[in-house]
Amino acid sequence: MPEPTKKAVSAFIKKPKTQEAEEGSSAVFEAETEKPDAKVKWQCDTKDIVSGNKYAVTAAGNKHSLTIKAVTMGDASVYAVIAGGSKVKFELKVLPKQEPPAPAEAPAGGTGEPAVSVEQGPAAPPAAEPRPTAEETAAPAHDAPPAECGQPPDTRQDLTGLFTEKPQSGEVTVGENITFVAKVNAASLLKKPTIKWFKGKWMDLASKSGKHLQLKELYDRNTKAYTFEMHIIAAKANFAGGYRCEVSSRDKFDSCNFDLSVHEACAVEGFDIRAAFRRTGEAAKKRSGPSTSSTDGNEDSGELDFSTLLKKSSSFLKPSTRATQVNAEPDVDVWEILQKAPASEYEKIAFQYGITDLRGMLKRLKKMKKEEKKSAAFLRKLDPAYQVEKGHKIKLAVEVANADVEVKWLKNGQEIQPTGSKYIFESVGNMRYLTINHCSLADDATYTCLVGDEKCTTELFVKEPPVLILKNLEDQMVMKGERVELECEVSEEGAHVKWEKDGVELTRDESFKYRFKKDGCKHVLIINEATKEDCGHYKVKTNGGESVAELMVQEKELEVYQSIADLTVKAKDEAVFKCEVSDETVKGTWYKNGVEVKSDARTHITHIGRIHKLTIDDVKPEDEGDYTFVPDGYAFNLSAKLNFLEVKIDYVPRQDPPKIHLDCMGRTSDSTIVVVAGNKLRLDVPITGDPAPTVVWTKGEKASSVKPEGEEKGEPTSSWTMKDGEMVTEGDGRVHVESTKGHCVFTIEGAERQDEGVYSVVVRNPAGEDTADINVKVVDVPDPPQSPRILSVGEDSCVVQWDPPLFDGGQPVIGYVLERKKKKSYRWMRLNFDPYPETTYEAKRMIEGVAYEMRVYAVNTIGMSRHSPASQPFVPVAPTSEPIGLCIDDISDTSISLKWRAPERIGSAELEGYGVEYCKEGTDEWVPAFEGLTDRTSVNIRDLTTGDKLLFRVRAFNMAGPSAPATLAQAATIREIMQRPKIWVPRNLRQTLIKKVGETVNLVIPFQGKPRPKVTWSKEGEPLNPTIVSIRNSDTDTILFIRKSDRKHSGKYDLQVQIENVEDTASVTLQIVDVPGPPEVLKIMDIWGFNVALEWKPPKDNGNSEITGYNIQKADKKTMEWYTVFEQYRRTHCVVSDLIMGNEYVFRVFAINLVGLSPEPCNTKDSAFIQKTGIAYKPPSYKEHDFSEAPKFTHPLANRSIIAGYNATLSCSVRGIPKPKVTWYKNKMDISNEAKYRMFSKQGVLTLEIRKPCPFDGGVYTCKAVNASGEDIVECKLEVRSQIIKEEKK
Repeated sequence: MPEPTKKAVSAFIKKPKTQEAEEGSSAVFEAETEKPDAKVKWQCDTKDIVSGNKYAVTAAGNKHSLTIKAVTMGDASVYAVIAGGSKVKFELKVLPKQEPPAPAEAPAGGTGEPAVSVEQGPAAPPAAEPRPTAEETAAPAHDAPPAECGQPPDTRQDLTGLFTEKPQSGEVTVGENITFVAKVNAASLLKKPTIKWFKGKWMDLASKSGKHLQLKELYDRNTKAYTFEMHIIAAKANFAGGYRCEVSSRDKFDSCNFDLSVHEACAVEGFDIRAAFRRTGEAAKKRSGPSTSSTDGNEDSGELDFSTLLKKSSSFLKPSTRATQVNAEPDVDVWEILQKAPASEYEKIAFQYGITDLRGMLKRLKKMKKEEKKSAAFLRKLDPAYQVEKGHKIKLAVEVANADVEVKWLKNGQEIQPTGSKYIFESVGNMRYLTINHCSLADDATYTCLVGDEKCTTELFVKEPPVLILKNLEDQMVMKGERVELECEVSEEGAHVKWEKDGVELTRDESFKYRFKKDGCKHVLIINEATKEDCGHYKVKTNGGESVAELMVQEKELEVYQSIADLTVKAKDEAVFKCEVSDETVKGTWYKNGVEVKSDARTHITHIGRIHKLTIDDVKPEDEGDYTFVPDGYAFNLSAKLNFLEVKIDYVPRQDPPKIHLDCMGRTSDSTIVVVAGNKLRLDVPITGDPAPTVVWTKGEKASSVKPEGEEKGEPTSSWTMKDGEMVTEGDGRVHVESTKGHCVFTIEGAERQDEGVYSVVVRNPAGEDTADINVKVVDVPDPPQSPRILSVGEDSCVVQWDPPLFDGGQPVIGYVLERKKKKSYRWMRLNFDPYPETTYEAKRMIEGVAYEMRVYAVNTIGMSRHSPASQPFVPVAPTSEPIGLCIDDISDTSISLKWRAPERIGSAELEGYGVEYCKEGTDEWVPAFEGLTDRTSVNIRDLTTGDKLLFRVRAFNMAGPSAPATLAQAATIREIMQRPKIWVPRNLRQTLIKKVGETVNLVIPFQGKPRPKVTWSKEGEPLNPTIVSIRNSDTDTILFIRKSDRKHSGKYDLQVQIENVEDTASVTLQIVDVPGPPEVLKIMDIWGFNVALEWKPPKDNGNSEITGYNIQKADKKTMEWYTVFEQYRRTHCVVSDLIMGNEYVFRVFAINLVGLSPEPCNTKDSAFIQKTGIAYKPPSYKEHDFSEAPKFTHPLANRSIIAGYNATLSCSVRGIPKPKVTWYKNKMDISNEAKYRMFSKQGVLTLEIRKPCPFDGGVYTCKAVNASGEDIVECKLEVRSQIIKEEKK
């Protein structure tokens, strides 16, 4: 058994102990765990215990208890408590209620029961020696490993892959039953899972079902879960070992390993050996219930039972505490006395100790001596096979008879040297251990423990776990020319993975386009400079799974090499705004204060390469303002300010009324300023007046409603006052008011939507006042659209629709941008880069069967909104194609039968069924023919109105909805069609049908006619006898059937179909033929020279078939070996020539017809002697040639190097007379009886097939051929290389 890679740590700090309890009392078992939140499970005989009337399970923090109420004898069993990876076993032993003690003077041989009460069932051990728990002893005492392995390995496995419940390792006693259960959730599977059970490495248990093994399968439609069970009935000792369960469904696969331990039946302590030789009728009573006295008169009934003697003698006769109360004599080991005593003393010993079956005793004693002889060096040998996972360690243990003996460990026949930490040899008492650390595929071999001349062998199988993908690939969207890294993480370092793009495997090419990087468990695919051709789906594969991601490459974003700068120019000067961007093809638009600038006589717009210029000649004061350049197709802009510098000297009177000069800035008195949300709002108003006026800015009221101070009845929404260049009233922190000579500037940092409105400016001085209104419009990106809706889905596409945003940001929405992502991913991928103007979009290039989500952005001239809420998840699945071949099968006055064929394309979704609809001709109202769907490809629609003209159509349904309909070409009238009877005789029946005697005759003759015609068969004018010929009629054909034909069935059969007075007839001629009889009266008509003339008559019985010829044969009377002279000879006379003189011949003739030769020939009564002419010829005598030859290999074995896991063959050729006996050897060991090898010999070519070789199958293979003339040997070397994992391209 393989061991864990590190020392196991118990989850319990206090473990329950074995207890004794009397019947009717309660038993309490307590346990404490290290962690207070640990989940604890109690079991009885491997079955879970739940609280109820019988059991009470409590938990308080880390303290847990199990209470068994009203204990009965049936509660005596093995219990267990499980927490985390630890399992502790303990026992409950039930004692019968104490009865009043019997009088001490009662004689031992009386009628009471105390004298034999000790032999009732298994006696409880003393309380001072409780049975150790499963954690305290990992193995029996005779093979206890060192202290570091005090706990057995946890055989429970994590629920990964397809299993929802894996079979767990178990223990069973010989003769008992055990069940292993595996559960698979099929909700996500497209195909029913297939399960296989194995013992060892490759023994498939499906072929072993029978008396001791049963495989069952259950399916729960509610939970869509499969339950697979393996029942082992009446377990035997050789059932122990490692098992494996494999489940697969299409491209998914999962497996798990578990072990079965089979224990011998426990010996009864205090058992008297003499009871084993008594009759089974009494022994059964002793084992099953209250015992009776051994002298109850039934000694001679039943069969003798020696099963209790199959244990070692050391465990039989341990004295029991209760036995000593009734038996004063000490128990003795009779087997030990018998083994040491001579054979002449057997009868005396048997009589002395009351053993009545001397013959059974001698047989058992002889068997015990043989067993001891077999295991002279070993008390316990290695198991036949072990299994361990790659990277783990395993400990092999044997128990030797001599504690001081030295052992050798061999691997594939080679001695293992104690070098490094790979192999560790231990010797503890009689135990010998071999520990193999960090097992790899090279350790998959045969291991042998050698003690002197005796050895024991086992096979170690190293299981390589599948490589799982722990971190999946992520979808990516990059700019053209950027570096791309697709990264995944697998479960094992150094694992082999395969990369694919759109189904094509990627390799390291000469251009170094793709680079593959490994960093521990991480695997990275690197694309140095991404191009548009690199877009697609990339897949990484391992032998345990795969992951897919999509890569999209976008053109580079526009880069600004030189931005426009603020300018300050004088009158009549030239102003030039210049910027440079990265793309020469990009065009743009210039704006002044939000208004597009057009070219005129003074304004010039140029675009040369990457440089964009705006030139203003002869600058005037109205040219002052904010200038913006917006590249087409990009959501950003470049801004700068043009300041006009006017140099003049004004002679203003000392008392000059204030004046607002908005017209000098090119604005009207009610101007509208457009500003983008988030940008700076700057209102620069030229003013004049002497003395310097006071400026009052207000928002929310027209300037005409603003009254002088002291006269205001109500306050405006917002007000800011400037006097002598300083702020008199404070406002929002974002608002700044500046005043310079001739100008008043109102600024709002980071304009917001609520800043939109009418701003009024009032200037006052002692000479008067002036007012002006400015309308400010704040534009922003729109609100996010409403959550998108999926209207329909296709095989790799979907149609999505959404509602426009509630607020467009003050600018019309020019389009939308869509994104999608896989449901289990976090990376969104953009589907369009140019704004899409509609609110319905068809998204393509999706993977069928994968769940996706969609979201939408709204775009106006300002920019892009926030994203909308994600849509409901959806799966792209295409409807099937339309059903094909829709036609009318039958029609009557009130019903119609339709049939069709399945669609050509089903798709990945399962076909749910078909829906049939009909409508009256001239209308478009389709009515379902029946509720729900049908799985069949034909349907009979009833209860229709006679005379209606109806159109019918059929649609196939799957998860994506209905397919396109298949419609009848024209309307069908619901009325039964009268049809004349007509017989359609098949072409092969229009001539005589010939059949041999004993063959089956099955004539199918179709006909037509409506209503159903009457069918009549007759032969030679007489009705057919139903006991000889069977007739079956249907609406469209009739069948004549003869199970076993005879010659009396030959003749002409007449068929008649009739509807009222209209009929049609046809006839079929049947000829049953048989072999002919023998020819008659074969005579020798003449003999001359080397010739004989023969003549005969045709046979009386020609077998109901024409005689086609005769076979004439001759035979020499000396040898009576027959030789054919003529075949298919057509005449009834012939001349046999070329006979040998001096020989005497007899002849025979067979008749031949269509069936074959006559069973018996016709022989000549006389013989024909060919007279000798001339001298007598004496043939020379020759010595018989000796053709024997010693074996010799004409084609030797060739050295080979093969890959593990694939069947391999070794071939050679040999010759020799007589045929030599061939024997195959591996490393000079005969492998003829090994199940792993198959030997073939055909025409001197010898072949050895090795099934699924592993590395330890390598070595020197020898083929030896032996016959009476000698022998020959040929050999070769076989190297088995580890398998390189590489999946076939899908």
